[in-house]
Amino acid sequence: MTEPQPTPLVVAFTANPSLDRTIALDDQLRRGEVQRAVSITEQAAGKGINVARVVAGSGCQVIAVCGGLDDEYTMLAGRAAEPMPIRGIKLTAEQHVRGNTTVTEPSGVTTKLNGPGPKLSAAQVAEASLLLMDAAEGASWVALSGSLPPGAPVDWYARLVDGLHATGAKIAVDTSDASLDAVLDALPGGYFDLIKPNSDELAQLTGGDAVAFERAAEAGQLDEIVDAATALHARGIANVLVTLGGSGAVLVNAEGAWYASAPKITVASTVGAGDSSVAGFILADVAGKSAAESLASAIAYGSAAASLPGTTLPRPDDLPASPVVCTRLR
Repeated sequence: MTEPQPTPLVVAFTANPSLDRTIALDDQLRRGEVQRAVSITEQAAGKGINVARVVAGSGCQVIAVCGGLDDEYTMLAGRAAEPMPIRGIKLTAEQHVRGNTTVTEPSGVTTKLNGPGPKLSAAQVAEASLLLMDAAEGASWVALSGSLPPGAPVDWYARLVDGLHATGAKIAVDTSDASLDAVLDALPGGYFDLIKPNSDELAQLTGGDAVAFERAAEAGQLDEIVDAATALHARGIANVLVTLGGSGAVLVNAEGAWYASAPKITVASTVGAGDSSVAGFILADVAGKSAAESLASAIAYGSAAASLPGTTLPRPDDLPASPVVCTRLR
């Protein structure tokens, strides 16, 4: 009798966690005026935390690691609906996890005001890095998500990718701006397994035109998007998942290129949709699914997140009833 295989382990790293306050309005935001909120929620959050919560909600074993934690963050994290291990270095009394404010409108329009986060010392960056490496031992996937806090080197994720190779885990990177450029500059030596650019980030990384990418996707003309994603794949990224909002997503890897359209939904809030897409891809991959099935899972989880109010993240029961259909492009 064969022994059951251990549940694949996912580690999600949030370099710059946040205390998120979400304010829901019953009308569109009117700048300069006084408005009453329908609801206000607060939670311990961050892009990697979102990934971890979606993974935990699916029943997969997960560990969340943060760049730094304070008492308020730890308290709120302990109240989360999905209990999961959260590790992080202890911030000093003068340091605090950043605060983010999100305003959601009934139409689905979301406005975010994000704080900068505590300034970490070189010693704190080194301690957080060691904490992540320790958690990653034996993991199937490690996701590096979100912005970097002040004091962290711009190439922190690139350094982490290099160190994580020794663990044997697959690596996903979901960041932007200078930290994303630094990860790409480390290629091909700092190769990794998943990146999830949107049209703006794809344009940033390849010198393309974000508006042109979006218009082409709406028209079903995907050649330029696939070419740009293929160029990134050739630099050393195993899977390039380009999310295109309501137009769906494109996946390029060594096996080819696929497209999946997004399910028809009523957008309630886009908070966590991209993080849910990353989690959906990882969940399919650890389950041994194909590239097309992993793309479909990413779309299903991302769409489900966008259909849920405020900061609600999707569980398997929230996924679209109709299966996401993938088309092979190349």
